[in-house]
Amino acid sequence: MNHILLCDDEEDILYALKVYLQNPEYQFFEAHTGKEAVRIVQENMIDLVLMDIMMPEMNGLEALSEIRKFSNVPVLFLTAKSEEMDKIVGLGEGADDYVTKPFNPMELVARVKSQLRRYTMLGGSMAKNHVLRIGGIELNDERREVHLDGELIALTPTEYQILKLLMSHPGKVFPPSEIYSYVWKEEGILGSEGTVAVHIRHLREKIEINPAEPRYLKVVWGQGYRMEEN
Repeated sequence: MNHILLCDDEEDILYALKVYLQNPEYQFFEAHTGKEAVRIVQENMIDLVLMDIMMPEMNGLEALSEIRKFSNVPVLFLTAKSEEMDKIVGLGEGADDYVTKPFNPMELVARVKSQLRRYTMLGGSMAKNHVLRIGGIELNDERREVHLDGELIALTPTEYQILKLLMSHPGKVFPPSEIYSYVWKEEGILGSEGTVAVHIRHLREKIEINPAEPRYLKVVWGQGYRMEEN
């Protein structure tokens, strides 16, 4: 499941984007201002941002500048034909691509797929930094290794993906359904919550000194799981 943020202050544009990009593999988030877009990227696992340049409160270029302080998520600008200079500036500031209004649906879909494919191949949020560290846990995504207090620990591919997701967003609570969608690449089904719980338990047994009183992998009752910021 790919999480796509659509940001435009015009409702008809948002509607058109959802129609053109209709795909069971896409889940959409919506924002009407640049400020709102920044908040959504901070609080959610976003794989691609489609954002207008001219918006109230905070324009697209300003929002891009803020997003680049904490994320390398692909940003695709939506521009009018008269905004040629904004396109150039946006690409220079860290935008990945742009689409000109009015949209050519086939071009829009192709550019979105291209950015999602590139982001996935580069490892998502760790494209610029292959190593994540929280407390005594170090995850090296380039080598696909995890060390605990300097010792290599053996994780299954599923355990590794769960740990990578949680370590990439320390402090963020992930519902079991979202963990399942990320790791298994499909919508949660009946029993998926229990499946996630089993893998979480096994992961705790490998990274926690006392799994009954975890230091790192916390449960938030009724909400999900999070990696404690140590």
